[in-house]
Amino acid sequence: MFGVGQVVRTMRIRAVVVVGVAALLGLGACEQGKGDGPAPYSSTYAPLPSQSVLLQGATVLTGSGERLEGADVALSDGRISAVGMELDTRTADVVDAQGLWITPGVIDVHSHLGVYPAPSVAAHSDGNEATDPNTAEVWAEHSVWTQDPGFATALAGGVTSLQVLPGSANLFGGRSVTLKNVPGRSVMDMKFPGAPYGLKMACGENPKRVYGRRSRAPSTRMGNVAAYRAAWIEADEYRRKATGAKPGQGKPPKRNLQLETLAGALDGEILVHNHCYRADEMLVMLEIAKEFGYRITAFHHAVEAYKIADQLREHGTCAAIWADWYGFKMEAFDGIRENAAILDRAGACTVIHSDSATGIQRLNQESAKVMGAAARVGIEIPPERAITWITANAAKALGIEAQTGTLEVGKMGDVTVWDGNPFSVYTKVVKVYIDGALAYDRDDPGGNPVTDFSLGTAARHGGAL
Repeated sequence: MFGVGQVVRTMRIRAVVVVGVAALLGLGACEQGKGDGPAPYSSTYAPLPSQSVLLQGATVLTGSGERLEGADVALSDGRISAVGMELDTRTADVVDAQGLWITPGVIDVHSHLGVYPAPSVAAHSDGNEATDPNTAEVWAEHSVWTQDPGFATALAGGVTSLQVLPGSANLFGGRSVTLKNVPGRSVMDMKFPGAPYGLKMACGENPKRVYGRRSRAPSTRMGNVAAYRAAWIEADEYRRKATGAKPGQGKPPKRNLQLETLAGALDGEILVHNHCYRADEMLVMLEIAKEFGYRITAFHHAVEAYKIADQLREHGTCAAIWADWYGFKMEAFDGIRENAAILDRAGACTVIHSDSATGIQRLNQESAKVMGAAARVGIEIPPERAITWITANAAKALGIEAQTGTLEVGKMGDVTVWDGNPFSVYTKVVKVYIDGALAYDRDDPGGNPVTDFSLGTAARHGGAL
């Protein structure tokens, strides 16, 4: 969040500062009476006040496969209002973008910001409820610390939205939450409006290691699978009882938070995000999904996804992967740098993710690593294609593609402006717009987000921000 100290420090009336001060001074809308307001844990995100802006004369990667040279992007009322050549400048603040590149805002589908925040100490370790193989009842948002300095550094890397997931110690780790990368006093202030929840699942080494060394199930991969199936059977029964009671044909079951989440996944209301490395295990997980009638939205990490690119394409399941992480444990042994390129060429939904507080700051460079590896084996991937891995495809994996991920008229004004080709190691983010409001400006940092935690820490130690 923006603290009072930050407001005083900047002495500027940028939209985000106005919102922060209003909240701190109690100038927001009056609270609704009990039962009259939104449901508990609903998004309270409110776009920052914005003006009409015309970014003029840039190289534009739309996120939908197009590259436009010398083009303009217009933002109005928080939305993208036009993309094209020589747009009308009369009603907008014109920003000279010649020599710059413009893309949709970067989206990270696999982050632990807020649940494993900086500084990385035991008191902040809130991402894994490693007390039972099935903790589908927990919600990552109830661990998110909005003061995490990582949100601000991710913004400097062009990230406008991100999914925060529980960790991978458990077969069912709990619900994820999708956030807009804006300051917030509570996680509800950051929740992407209308974004579906995700269910974090994990297969392979992690759950069998965590629980096997405690001499309890699961301790093998077959134990993992048996436990998934048992949980889905119970969830299906819970769902049937709840559905049957709606027309008054029986007593509804006692509310069960764990089964409620799993039933939501069976109904398709909660998207399944499955941590899984090996190709054979991904195929087994697809069989489990077939048995119980749910869909796996994305396999995360998926270092062997290139082996089953055709199956992922046919199932409509995204592969959210690193560029070149491999070999750090046995199930990661057979990773290759061309993974994403092979997936993309096969027509599978390909996403580059971070799983890292530092990697989230340079998802463009992670994508560039894939482009370089692909070029060395004769696969040429142009920038207008690669940008989809961290924009449009990422939005699809989170179920928010109707709102963001491409520079199309009517979508949220989530835009990242770069000082060169985003896939060059020398390129930096210069501006970030979220819902049409200037959220980050490299050339005018006085109004950029600084959490109270960071501000206070710097002040106590006599350091500069």
